[in-house]
Amino acid sequence: MNVIHQILSRIRNSVIIRLMVIAGLVLTLLIPVEMIKGVIHEREQRREAVIKEVSSKWGGEQTITGPILSVPYTDYFTDEKGHEKTTIAHAHLLPDQLNITGSVKPETRHRGMYQVVLYNAELQINADFRTKGLTELGIDEKDIHWDGATISMGVPDLRGIKETNLATWNNENIPISSGINAAPVMESGVSARVPVSPRQEKYGFRMRLNLNGSGQIGFVPLGKVTTAQLTSPWKNPSFTGMFLPDKRVINNQGFTASWKVLNLNRNYPQQWTGKNDKVMESAFGAQFFCPVDEYQKSMRTAKYAVLFIVLTLVAFFLTEVTNKTRVHPIQYLLIGFAICLFYLLLLSVSEHTSFAAAYLIAGIASVLLVSTYSKGILKSTRIAATIGALMTFLYGFLYVTLQLEDYALLIGSIGLFVMLGIVMYLTRKINWYAIAPAETSNTEIGECIQS
Repeated sequence: MNVIHQILSRIRNSVIIRLMVIAGLVLTLLIPVEMIKGVIHEREQRREAVIKEVSSKWGGEQTITGPILSVPYTDYFTDEKGHEKTTIAHAHLLPDQLNITGSVKPETRHRGMYQVVLYNAELQINADFRTKGLTELGIDEKDIHWDGATISMGVPDLRGIKETNLATWNNENIPISSGINAAPVMESGVSARVPVSPRQEKYGFRMRLNLNGSGQIGFVPLGKVTTAQLTSPWKNPSFTGMFLPDKRVINNQGFTASWKVLNLNRNYPQQWTGKNDKVMESAFGAQFFCPVDEYQKSMRTAKYAVLFIVLTLVAFFLTEVTNKTRVHPIQYLLIGFAICLFYLLLLSVSEHTSFAAAYLIAGIASVLLVSTYSKGILKSTRIAATIGALMTFLYGFLYVTLQLEDYALLIGSIGLFVMLGIVMYLTRKINWYAIAPAETSNTEIGECIQS
């Protein structure tokens, strides 16, 4: 029994065994870390669901496509039996000049603790058309059905259209109706019959559009030359799509942005027949978003959880080695749970206040919990203060890294290198072979067996 007792004592005091136990505890603590990441993802999905619900009643993301002039014509083809037949097809003409000006007034709505950015846009759309594009398509004038021409405007969410929008064709008012009859590039929108004649080549279209939407607003540059100008009191825009503004001013009063796009900048012609699935690829616009995304930052913070757990548990292990104290695996486990709780506190508090304040509250609570517990188990105020200072440094370093998105990898790599160097420096004089008790000799084992 004495031999078994000595062997168990050696195993219990073995540095390798203790390190293996700590490694096993770290792997065990990955389970609550992944559960916390799942909670963050679930809350983010819940927010997206709230945004979609509110937007569905106000108006979703809007991308204005048009105007497009569609003219029907008789198309001749030969069937499988060699018989010549006809069908009605449509030729789609884009404007020579397209000018869009408008103001967007966003507002933040709250549903519970979630924020949704909605807006109302007042747009003025001016476009000039020429019917010579029909000739360029090779359509014979006698086959063109001039009286069936329509002008179409694509609007993704028709629920966002407000008031009775005024439209004119060659300075004459035209009635606008819901639905797209001839333009296959648009899934939804409004259209109107317009008078087109072979005796007149140039036409002008004007429309005032009052539109509700959410999240972002975009435009498709259909003109040979497309110009767009937006003004808004929103201070944190994000410009999206294929083209960035040529000029933009962003200040405390909001932003002003202007675009100029040529037909040579996009991958589709000024006229075509049939379908065209490349039009929407050229859209551009502005996104209105809340600058603080607590879920994204919480997820980025949680990705560093393993590093925090490892460094903190290593600090306790080095304290064992240098101060001849013992920390039980259960105590290591409780310390790891305290570190994991930081990320759950950060998530829950950030939903009700700013991320910086939530980070400060969760960090202080975690540092106080672990340092107070370490004082109780190690019986040393100095060691507890050292542990608290280490955790404070780690949390501060992580917060700075989170703020420097472009340099996060660089700063993180340098930080890890410095930390490893510090650990190597502090442990350079430790005789690891002298930590465990000397091996029991064969003579001692024999004496134990004889006794």
